Amino acid sequence: MGKENQTFLPEMEPDGPQPGPSWQRKSWPLSGAGSFDDLTQALDPTGMKAALKDAAKKKGAPVDEKAIEAAASDSVRAMMLIRTYRVRGHLAADLDPLGLSHHELPKDMTPEWHGFGPGDLDRKVYIGGNLGLEWTTVRELVEILRANYCGKVGLEYMHISDVEERRFLQERMEGADKSIDFTIMGKKAILGAVIRGEQYEKFLAKKYVGTKRFGLDGGESMIPALESVIKYGGAMGVREIVYGMAHRGRLNILANVMGKPYKVIFHEFSGGSANPEDVGGSGDVKYHLGTSTDREFDGQKVHMSLVPNPSHLEAVDPVVLGKVRAQQRFHDDIGYDDKGEAKHKQVLPVLIHGDAAFAGQGIVWECLGFSGIRGYNTGGCIHFVINNQIGFTTSPQFARSSPYPSDVAKGVQAPILHVNGDDPEAVTFCCKLAIEYRQKFGRDIVIDMWCYRRFGHNEGDEPSFTQPLMYKQIRGHPGVSKLYAERLEQEGVIEPGYLKGQEDAFNHELEEEFEAGKTYKANEADWFGGRWTGLNKPADPETARRNSITGIETKLFDSLGRTLTTVPEDVKIHKTLNRVLDAKRKMFEEGEGFDWATAEALGFGSLLAEGFAVRLSGQDSGRGTFSQRHAVWVDQETEKKYIPLYTVPHGHFEVYDSPLSEYGVLGFEYGYALADPKSLVLWEAQFGDFANGAQIMIDQFIAAGEAKWLRANGLVMLLPHGYEGQGPEHSSARLERFLQLCAGDNMQVCNITVPANYYHVLRRQMHRNFRKPLIIMTPKSLLRHPMAKSSKEEFLGESHFRRIVSDTTEIPDEKVERLVLCSGKVAYDLIEARDKAGLDNTSIVRIEQLYPFPGEPLALRISRMKNLKKVVWCQEEPKNNGAWFFVESQIEQALAEAEAPVSRPRYAGREPAASPATGLASRHIAQQQALVADALGLSIEDMIAADK
Repeated sequence: MGKENQTFLPEMEPDGPQPGPSWQRKSWPLSGAGSFDDLTQALDPTGMKAALKDAAKKKGAPVDEKAIEAAASDSVRAMMLIRTYRVRGHLAADLDPLGLSHHELPKDMTPEWHGFGPGDLDRKVYIGGNLGLEWTTVRELVEILRANYCGKVGLEYMHISDVEERRFLQERMEGADKSIDFTIMGKKAILGAVIRGEQYEKFLAKKYVGTKRFGLDGGESMIPALESVIKYGGAMGVREIVYGMAHRGRLNILANVMGKPYKVIFHEFSGGSANPEDVGGSGDVKYHLGTSTDREFDGQKVHMSLVPNPSHLEAVDPVVLGKVRAQQRFHDDIGYDDKGEAKHKQVLPVLIHGDAAFAGQGIVWECLGFSGIRGYNTGGCIHFVINNQIGFTTSPQFARSSPYPSDVAKGVQAPILHVNGDDPEAVTFCCKLAIEYRQKFGRDIVIDMWCYRRFGHNEGDEPSFTQPLMYKQIRGHPGVSKLYAERLEQEGVIEPGYLKGQEDAFNHELEEEFEAGKTYKANEADWFGGRWTGLNKPADPETARRNSITGIETKLFDSLGRTLTTVPEDVKIHKTLNRVLDAKRKMFEEGEGFDWATAEALGFGSLLAEGFAVRLSGQDSGRGTFSQRHAVWVDQETEKKYIPLYTVPHGHFEVYDSPLSEYGVLGFEYGYALADPKSLVLWEAQFGDFANGAQIMIDQFIAAGEAKWLRANGLVMLLPHGYEGQGPEHSSARLERFLQLCAGDNMQVCNITVPANYYHVLRRQMHRNFRKPLIIMTPKSLLRHPMAKSSKEEFLGESHFRRIVSDTTEIPDEKVERLVLCSGKVAYDLIEARDKAGLDNTSIVRIEQLYPFPGEPLALRISRMKNLKKVVWCQEEPKNNGAWFFVESQIEQALAEAEAPVSRPRYAGREPAASPATGLASRHIAQQQALVADALGLSIEDMIAADK
């Protein structure tokens, strides 16, 4: 349904209905009437008897009630045995290449446990089509089940409630005819990939002795397995794959899966850069870097990118998912097609984890939680766990409480394939099954590859300090290529000496690339291609940041006013929202009194009308934490949702109430903005210092991503901030932390007090020809403050963002003796107190943009105050918090440039404190009065008297 005639939005997605989690089925639990392999029927003796009678009649055999009774008993017990293998067969699978974790067959997986004695093993039992058989012997049944579920692959899937998903997996795992089979060419290709993986690591170890590389040694089966994801994914409609992974095996993946030239990696090992020398940036270690490339299998080209990441394990996961979601939007790969089939087929996320990190890092669960949530669903992610059976020096029994590192994935009912890493065919089979499952059901799936880490955590460590028995076993354990080559020789696939010949040929290629790496020089950086074409890095920060005009025409302004205040006839909104809309109509009629939320909506709407997209997410973003936004109107009778801005033509608007997560959601939105610079992407904290939970994302990605990895990003963070006596956690967005991270023109930090200025900074964010993260200390009390209003003219024509805002009271410059500089809500407290006290020699100037600091306009403003005697910086935050330590030197420099008679500013604010704010209302009021009085040069008594 087109937007132009659509009043109500689909319940789940603005761009098409979404089913939510695919495990949320209205038909569950089953009624019992279904195919024979639905266990609710299969384990019912009455149903079993009926099935046996039908089978007898079809064969024309007489129906013997006693025989039917006995046969039904056998069948029920046989089905229980089958079910036990389906649930617990993985516990007896041959998974550990080292043989240190082998488990004996559990008793409940033996025929005896289910009542079959030695004399019953060759008796025919009816199993009604399970395992592809109508009748079988118990002996044959056990042989098939052990081959299916207790070989090199162990499958966990019976925790999945959806019958079709379980049946799909059973059909590919169960049966006498089920085995892992590849063609001769396929086997040779798998061996070739393993050889490249092994020899590449050995070559690096030989050429760069003692250098960290976090090698894949012991897990080389991952190379052909990931290639199969590209091959089979391409055949099933995947056109783009986005990878995220940590250190282990990264250089191998870059070279042997992503196709990054070996000579470039060798150049980086020698201390060179993959980017031209004039590009700038700090760079990063080689095992953090990403790349992008195209690979083609069977005529299908697949674009691949590996997202760069810091050392914080699993932090890249939500970034990958956000990037994938943005790419899916770009490819129209979200929602449903004309046939009603789910999309999410063209862009695939693949996350590669370490076993200890997958179990230990909470961000993994946050990302799994996205898998079925509207606005964050990516149609299933393939999780590949490199299970070294050890952390850095920590053994599994000390690293987790669950049997497997992958157990956390059961929370979203993801199937889990455990596989022996010494069997590259089995690992490749698992990846083939995984991509098929993902493309069919749009759900996450996990591959847990049991392998080992041949050396220490990095190549300089001595692992025998802490795991002597494991590493004694590893030292005598042959490599994957040798084991697999011996197997292929026995099968007659390769001749003796084939392995050595392939190794020599590949090493010769590496030697040539090594020599080429000595003279390699990068000739271009890849950060402004694709969707980023036309954008660039600002040549000069000060010139680039001079304000462009961001006002709009009256016609568009009035049109947006109608959109934001018109309630469709079939929408029954809340009575309080009616009053809010009445107040908005009055604003547009009179052209005065525009508040923060209306200014924001005008900013969003005008960008949409110009063809940009806007994506806003946060824990309560639809309504707004403070009931200020009302971007979503909920019908009070049906709970259907209507979003006014969704009806604006040309652009695309999304607003999502996110999961109760900061770390994961902020990372997701950063990844989204990374992929799509044409969308204004905003993440809103419920309260500003809730961003504490996402500090890794702020430190490692938002503040430093461009410097480290040449990856620009225009993400906007909205952080409610201001001291209203709401206690330590609801006052401060930790402004000081962001300012401490500011350097090298890396991002923007604003503390805005004027609604129109907020509108302009949002529009400026998209109208510039570069992208920088934007951190906004958004207000709480100013959302409805009578002084925090804007007029219509401030949104129109040649208006623009003001980095500094002069006084609301007209005081001649020559009369100004005291200049109070401040930022944020305290400005209005100062203005009110100053005006009540009748101070006509005190000017209050607001710094709306703290970084990049507006030194030039501030110096120009100060230069006109010829009789200046005192300059004060006033802030609400304690002295060790807030902006003071950042702005002090900046103000000094502005004073010097203005040739002012004052050389240094003085501080006025709260005393240093461990807690950001007091939780006592009376103490808060006293502190606030004191700091305002101090800034204005008044005594508390004088200020209180003036207030009366």
